[in-house]
Amino acid sequence: MRRRVLRWTLIFLLVIVLVAGAGVGWWIYQNRADPIPAGTPAQPGPIVVEPSIVPVSRNAPEPTPRGVQKALAAPLKDPALGEFTGQVSDPLTGQVLWSKGADKPRVPASNAKILTAAAVLLALPHDARLTTKVVMGDDGQAILVGAGDPTLTSTPADESSFYSDPARIDDLAAQIKRSGRHVTSVAVDTSLYTGPTMQKTWDRRDVEGGDIAPITSLMIDGARNKPSDEYSPRTDEPAVAAGRALAQALGLNGKVDEVTAPSTAQTVASVKSAPLTVRVGDMMRFSDNILAETLSIELAQATGNEPSIAGGADAVLKTLRSNGFDVGDATLVDASGLSYSDRVPASLLDELMSAAASAGHPKMRSLLDSLPVAHGTGTLADRFDPKATAGAGWVRGKTGTLTGVSSLTGVVQTVDGRVLAFAMISGGTSPADARPAVDAVVGALRDCGCRG
Repeated sequence: MRRRVLRWTLIFLLVIVLVAGAGVGWWIYQNRADPIPAGTPAQPGPIVVEPSIVPVSRNAPEPTPRGVQKALAAPLKDPALGEFTGQVSDPLTGQVLWSKGADKPRVPASNAKILTAAAVLLALPHDARLTTKVVMGDDGQAILVGAGDPTLTSTPADESSFYSDPARIDDLAAQIKRSGRHVTSVAVDTSLYTGPTMQKTWDRRDVEGGDIAPITSLMIDGARNKPSDEYSPRTDEPAVAAGRALAQALGLNGKVDEVTAPSTAQTVASVKSAPLTVRVGDMMRFSDNILAETLSIELAQATGNEPSIAGGADAVLKTLRSNGFDVGDATLVDASGLSYSDRVPASLLDELMSAAASAGHPKMRSLLDSLPVAHGTGTLADRFDPKATAGAGWVRGKTGTLTGVSSLTGVVQTVDGRVLAFAMISGGTSPADARPAVDAVVGALRDCGCRG
């Protein structure tokens, strides 16, 4: 009896399997793919992405002055532009395609940094680094000697700093400990720079506001109280703050004195800054006033000028003039553009940008790499909204903003693939209103072939 039940159970299961198999086979038959017609090419392989930098064509259609004027006619009518001057040129030909009051010296705001960047790139080795050192004074005193590097950071090696590839206080402390020297106190030496630490036209409130700090040859984190915060308030004692950071890294407490290190003092530790081009890039991308001033003083030292704020500004103009640029009536009292006493014509700004984009001044080419990208990076990250203005991703430019001043200088690639240089300065209206209006002018250059 049991054998009979088992036999019928097995037969039943076999029938179910056969029926299920037949059903699956019928479904596969009904849903089979159509036969591939004869002569059909083989299935292509997967797409392989090969990123590359493709240079713009030197044969891109050439804009005309009439075409540029026609393209800019409508956006130039915006009253938000206030008193407006500017210039547009073609770096390939050197031709000025449009100009309005471009020879008039105007308050440039941070567009002054274009002059500073161009000058230091022309005159200094691009791989130049600054060496900050610690020497031993009397009675176990470690003296931190400033070298003009404000990117020196107090942040640990495993934390990011605001600046790119900075030298670190922790590295100095580690070298001192390895030297075996007994350190009883820390002092600082700022004797490298001369002259006032603040330009007389700067507003002291800008120190607390995070725009500037007393310019000394020894700083950490650009004198920021919060090292990685771009807009952090700054300290009015940057050298002493650096000394305190080193003392803390060495486990010391006590007053940090300002001294001049003996010329015969033994060096027990040293660190190097990032190369010049990296520091210039940080200055331009974030419009860093501290870096602008210290870079100009670095230039002054290298060219025989006074190592001071005034000497740095003077060295910038002298360097540009000696390299054939029409400085004209330009006036700089600082290298950052923070002062309302600065005066720069749009023609000079455009000339420098056109030179950087041409083949005639290869030392200036890295200036283009340092410019923020419209609606992408740096001070242009929140500008050129594609919903309002053309140019996002196609414009690179240096911004400038003070109360009543809005400037923008850079390059733009037209829809025809031609790269144009431009400089725009607006004054007398609120930056909140002027910036979108200036962006619209530049966006019109992106949108046009400008050949009509």
